[in-house]
Amino acid sequence: MIKGLRTAIYPANDLPAAKAWYARVFGTEPYFDQPFYVGFAIAGFELGIVPDGQPGTAGTKVYWGVDDIDAETARVIELGATIHSAIQDVGDGIRVVELADPFGNVLGLIQNPHFDVAAVR
Repeated sequence: MIKGLRTAIYPANDLPAAKAWYARVFGTEPYFDQPFYVGFAIAGFELGIVPDGQPGTAGTKVYWGVDDIDAETARVIELGATIHSAIQDVGDGIRVVELADPFGNVLGLIQNPHFDVAAVR
């Protein structure tokens, strides 16, 4: 049975730069830091960075939850991201945005007032 998002893995051609950038974006240091994989624990989920991959914007989309999508989008842009797909309301008060990280991947953010974080196990 699928239980929900556990890990999102992004490739990066410059692993140290990606590690530093994502540490600033998420406000935390990685819990696992090796030359072959850098792992961040983000609110019960994992963000993994792998070296020497081919970043891309056409693959799997992952959306990380936020409380204020406007403020968080502005903050991440200040850290070097660009807009890949503008903030949009996808219905029922749920808003999403897709940002391009400096390494060529899409970083999705979602503001979903209906998501029950207590249900995540």
